[in-house]
Amino acid sequence: MQSSNRFLDDLAKVASGAASAVAGVRDEIEGLVRQRVERLVGDLDLVGRDEFDVAKAMAARARAEQEKLEQRVSALEAALAEAKAAPVAAVDVEEGQGDAEPTPGP
Repeated sequence: MQSSNRFLDDLAKVASGAASAVAGVRDEIEGLVRQRVERLVGDLDLVGRDEFDVAKAMAARARAEQEKLEQRVSALEAALAEAKAAPVAAVDVEEGQGDAEPTPGP
């Protein structure tokens, strides 16, 4: 009986040693994978969150400015179209097609 008890104790020690060896191997593999991933991420040339937020704010300001400029261009185009239409009306009046008195020429 004594020998079987000793056999079980030895078997438990071997199993415990194997479990700790497996845990050590697992930790080493995790470390290697972590290093590999960090190197890959470093090679991707990614930006940090603060840099991204700054670029996002700049893009939002540029978009707002673009929309203001689009409105301004539309207003200027409308004013130009009115200005082009106005001399045509004056020419019609000079030719006697309108009710107003003709304007003196140069």
